[in-house]
Amino acid sequence: MRRGGVILYPTDTVWGIGCDATNAEAVKRVYEIKQRDDSKALICLVDSDARMQRYFRQVPDVAWQLIDSLKDADSKPTTLILDGAVNLAENLIAEDGSVGMRITNEPFSKELCFRFQKAIVSTSANISGEPAAQNFCDIDQRILDAVDYVCWSRRQEHKPHTPSAIIKLKENGEVTIIRK
Repeated sequence: MRRGGVILYPTDTVWGIGCDATNAEAVKRVYEIKQRDDSKALICLVDSDARMQRYFRQVPDVAWQLIDSLKDADSKPTTLILDGAVNLAENLIAEDGSVGMRITNEPFSKELCFRFQKAIVSTSANISGEPAAQNFCDIDQRILDAVDYVCWSRRQEHKPHTPSAIIKLKENGEVTIIRK
């Protein structure tokens, strides 16, 4: 990823396609691999509150409260869409200046984010419009052939996984639930 590579990896939700969230060329490749219109947003994973804070001009208090409430191991992984995104690839940031980001607590993806020391793109490992890959065995061969590296962790796993909840928090305090 440090050299612009694209990976396939297990996350706290479904299997994901990932890259350096600060590298516009790598982000472009992810859109191409997914055959997805680049007007549709991708989300990012980080390992900590501190890392998340690096990518927004200001994280609203309500976001910190929500993040604290989600630290329980039984909480559904939740992606927050926040305004004022900075220090990320321009083609990752929505037209309104927002970006979706999630602090992962799953051991593999958390360690990956920690070791990379940057936000990592995390979009479901599927061709746009097709079902998300819950497990490694669900990943389309076209995706496997297109990425530069496939992580070994959790390849044998066969259990149901679901995408994260998505909540949009506007700077003015408006809250919109995008996906439960």
